[in-house]
Amino acid sequence: MEGKFYPVAVPVLNGNEKKYVMDCIDSSWISSTGKYITAFEEAFAAYCGARYAISCSNGTTALHLALLAHGVGPGDEVIVPTLTFIATANAVVYCGAKPVFADCEPDTWNISIEHVESLITPNTKGIIPVHLYGHPAEMDAVHALAQKHGLFVIEDAAEALGAEFNGRRTGSLSGCATFSLFGNKIITTGEGGMITTDDEKLAGMMRTLRGQGIDPVRKYWFPVIGYNYRMTNMQAAVGCAQLENIDWHVGERIRVASLYEAQLRDTSGITLPVQKPWAKNVYWMYSIVLDGADEERRNQFMALLKEDGIETRPFFYPMHVLPPYKDLQALDQFPVANRIAAQGLNVPTYGGLSESDVQYITDRIKYRLLNG
Repeated sequence: MEGKFYPVAVPVLNGNEKKYVMDCIDSSWISSTGKYITAFEEAFAAYCGARYAISCSNGTTALHLALLAHGVGPGDEVIVPTLTFIATANAVVYCGAKPVFADCEPDTWNISIEHVESLITPNTKGIIPVHLYGHPAEMDAVHALAQKHGLFVIEDAAEALGAEFNGRRTGSLSGCATFSLFGNKIITTGEGGMITTDDEKLAGMMRTLRGQGIDPVRKYWFPVIGYNYRMTNMQAAVGCAQLENIDWHVGERIRVASLYEAQLRDTSGITLPVQKPWAKNVYWMYSIVLDGADEERRNQFMALLKEDGIETRPFFYPMHVLPPYKDLQALDQFPVANRIAAQGLNVPTYGGLSESDVQYITDRIKYRLLNG
């Protein structure tokens, strides 16, 4: 295995992707209308168990559309986890609203409901739980709190297509959910996003907003200011092919994760990802935490693995330490996220990794833990 390079993520295009894209080219339907848009949206909604799916240009625009459809604007506050990709917070700011950050749980690394409750003010309008790295958030607790205070819930399921909470798939666990279809996600359209909902009115609003605000009946009549957030037919063609193989894509993540678990479960010095009894974790990334490490030590460990031909990525920086957001809340409000973010790293996770590939990667992890 030595001499081989293992990237942290690789898209797997092993179905009808090329066939469907060539069909788009041959038919000339390459922009934001065409049969694959409708087919992809319908198949995606059916897979998630939702009535409607609205395709869009990426996961960030999906969040923005969902927030706009919920009426978020200046003066509003939306609670988001501090341990997430920055898009979750940025989309709130795009609406002129304020993101309010919550700490994370020490085991799932998802949003801490106890901290969320302490952050609610008269200006709070909603909560965006993120299913981090493929493990669903505890949605019953989220919804109970939201109902108590009259708040909306938007699932940020960018990293968790196919994950389940109490037997129900992400995308059907709240009034609205958003997904990313970037090249490193469980399925991909290169760039792309999707929103799911059972609410016909919300779906209609988001369809209007993604297409410059055009009236769905009256051509070139724009009753509202909208955005150009549409997905192309060629992207949707790739998405249709990927979704045809969704069970394989999800199954491969779980297979690879089980290989890591078997090789690393008795390794001292690291904490492995969990799967709660009520959850199906789809392991968008297989993530480990270096016990007792600080950020410098974690980065040194990653550099050593790179010497071994193994690419890794650090956990996301918490929102509250990033320059655009660092003055919003006191840094000591987030003891769990501060620790997990400094100690966490993602190892290669993609379909097609063999048992011997994972054996090599885990052998080097164990060696570097012992020898530095």
